[in-house]
Amino acid sequence: MSMILGLYNYWIVIVLMMIGFYIIIAHGHLIKKIVGLNIFQTSVFIFYISLGKVEGGTAPIWQESITLYSNPLPHVLILTAIVVGIATTALGLALTIRLKEAYGTIDEDEIQAMDNQDKESQSC
Repeated sequence: MSMILGLYNYWIVIVLMMIGFYIIIAHGHLIKKIVGLNIFQTSVFIFYISLGKVEGGTAPIWQESITLYSNPLPHVLILTAIVVGIATTALGLALTIRLKEAYGTIDEDEIQAMDNQDKESQSC
Protein backbone atom coordinates (compact mmCIF):
# COMPACT_ATOMS: atom_id res chain seq x y z
CA MET A 1 0.00 0.00 0.00
CA SER A 2 2.78 2.44 0.86
CA MET A 3 4.42 1.74 -2.50
CA ILE A 4 1.25 2.78 -4.33
CA LEU A 5 0.92 5.95 -2.24
CA GLY A 6 4.65 6.65 -2.56
CA LEU A 7 4.28 6.90 -6.34
CA TYR A 8 1.34 9.31 -6.29
CA ASN A 9 3.01 11.65 -8.79
CA TYR A 10 2.96 8.87 -11.40
CA TRP A 11 -0.72 8.24 -10.70
CA ILE A 12 -1.38 11.94 -11.24
CA VAL A 13 0.48 11.73 -14.56
CA ILE A 14 -1.60 8.75 -15.68
CA VAL A 15 -4.90 10.37 -14.66
CA LEU A 16 -4.06 13.69 -16.36
CA MET A 17 -2.85 11.90 -19.48
CA MET A 18 -6.05 9.87 -19.77
CA ILE A 19 -8.24 12.93 -19.14
CA GLY A 20 -6.42 14.90 -21.83
CA PHE A 21 -6.50 11.98 -24.26
CA TYR A 22 -10.22 11.47 -23.67
CA ILE A 23 -10.96 15.14 -24.31
CA ILE A 24 -8.97 15.06 -27.55
CA ILE A 25 -10.73 11.92 -28.80
CA ALA A 26 -14.29 12.42 -27.55
CA HIS A 27 -15.03 16.05 -28.33
CA GLY A 28 -15.55 17.65 -31.72
CA HIS A 29 -15.27 21.21 -30.45
CA LEU A 30 -11.85 22.51 -31.49
CA ILE A 31 -11.29 24.66 -28.38
CA LYS A 32 -11.97 21.62 -26.18
CA LYS A 33 -9.44 19.65 -28.23
CA ILE A 34 -6.82 22.34 -27.61
CA VAL A 35 -7.58 22.26 -23.87
CA GLY A 36 -7.25 18.46 -23.92
CA LEU A 37 -3.91 18.77 -25.68
CA ASN A 38 -2.71 21.19 -22.99
CA ILE A 39 -3.78 18.81 -20.21
CA PHE A 40 -1.96 15.98 -21.99
CA GLN A 41 1.18 18.13 -22.31
CA THR A 42 1.03 19.03 -18.64
CA SER A 43 1.00 15.36 -17.69
CA VAL A 44 4.15 14.80 -19.75
CA PHE A 45 5.81 17.78 -18.05
CA ILE A 46 5.02 16.37 -14.61
CA PHE A 47 6.34 12.97 -15.67
CA TYR A 48 9.71 14.32 -16.82
CA ILE A 49 10.11 16.52 -13.78
CA SER A 50 9.36 13.50 -11.56
CA LEU A 51 12.09 11.51 -13.32
CA GLY A 52 14.66 14.22 -12.61
CA LYS A 53 14.09 14.29 -8.87
CA VAL A 54 16.36 12.07 -6.78
CA GLU A 55 15.20 11.37 -3.22
CA GLY A 56 17.64 13.06 -0.89
CA GLY A 57 19.37 14.81 -3.78
CA THR A 58 20.08 18.52 -3.90
CA ALA A 59 20.66 21.08 -6.63
CA PRO A 60 23.74 20.26 -8.73
CA ILE A 61 25.98 22.87 -7.12
CA TRP A 62 29.31 21.44 -6.03
CA GLN A 63 30.02 21.43 -2.31
CA GLU A 64 32.33 19.12 -0.41
CA SER A 65 29.67 17.85 2.00
CA ILE A 66 27.12 16.93 -0.72
CA THR A 67 27.46 13.69 -2.66
CA LEU A 68 23.96 13.12 -4.10
CA TYR A 69 22.58 15.46 -6.75
CA SER A 70 19.33 15.68 -8.71
CA ASN A 71 19.58 15.63 -12.48
CA PRO A 72 18.85 19.14 -13.88
CA LEU A 73 18.46 18.03 -17.51
CA PRO A 74 14.74 17.09 -17.36
CA HIS A 75 13.93 20.46 -15.80
CA VAL A 76 15.79 22.31 -18.55
CA LEU A 77 14.09 20.25 -21.24
CA ILE A 78 10.69 21.00 -19.72
CA LEU A 79 11.35 24.74 -19.93
CA THR A 80 11.85 24.32 -23.66
CA ALA A 81 8.77 22.09 -23.90
CA ILE A 82 6.65 24.73 -22.14
CA VAL A 83 7.66 27.31 -24.76
CA VAL A 84 6.84 24.86 -27.56
CA GLY A 85 3.51 24.06 -25.87
CA ILE A 86 2.59 27.75 -25.70
CA ALA A 87 3.48 28.20 -29.36
CA THR A 88 1.43 25.14 -30.31
CA THR A 89 -1.55 26.43 -28.35
CA ALA A 90 -1.27 29.86 -29.97
CA LEU A 91 -1.11 28.31 -33.44
CA GLY A 92 -4.09 26.07 -32.69
CA LEU A 93 -6.15 29.02 -31.46
CA ALA A 94 -5.17 31.09 -34.51
CA LEU A 95 -6.23 28.27 -36.83
CA THR A 96 -9.48 27.92 -34.90
CA ILE A 97 -10.21 31.61 -35.43
CA ARG A 98 -9.56 31.25 -39.17
CA LEU A 99 -11.83 28.20 -39.34
CA LYS A 100 -14.57 30.12 -37.51
CA GLU A 101 -14.27 32.94 -40.05
CA ALA A 102 -14.30 30.55 -43.03
CA TYR A 103 -17.00 28.09 -41.93
CA GLY A 104 -18.95 29.92 -39.24
CA THR A 105 -18.42 27.08 -36.75
CA ILE A 106 -15.64 25.40 -34.81
CA ASP A 107 -17.25 21.98 -34.52
CA GLU A 108 -15.19 19.37 -36.33
CA ASP A 109 -18.14 17.33 -37.61
CA GLU A 110 -19.89 20.37 -39.07
CA ILE A 111 -16.71 21.54 -40.83
CA GLN A 112 -16.15 18.09 -42.33
CA ALA A 113 -19.79 17.91 -43.45
CA MET A 114 -19.45 21.28 -45.19
CA ASP A 115 -16.24 20.13 -46.91
CA ASN A 116 -17.90 16.89 -48.07
CA GLN A 117 -20.89 18.83 -49.35
CA ASP A 118 -18.59 21.19 -51.31
CA LYS A 119 -16.71 18.24 -52.82
CA GLU A 120 -19.97 16.60 -53.90
CA SER A 121 -21.25 19.81 -55.48
CA GLN A 122 -17.98 20.33 -57.36
CA SER A 123 -17.89 16.77 -58.74
CA CYS A 124 -21.41 16.99 -60.20
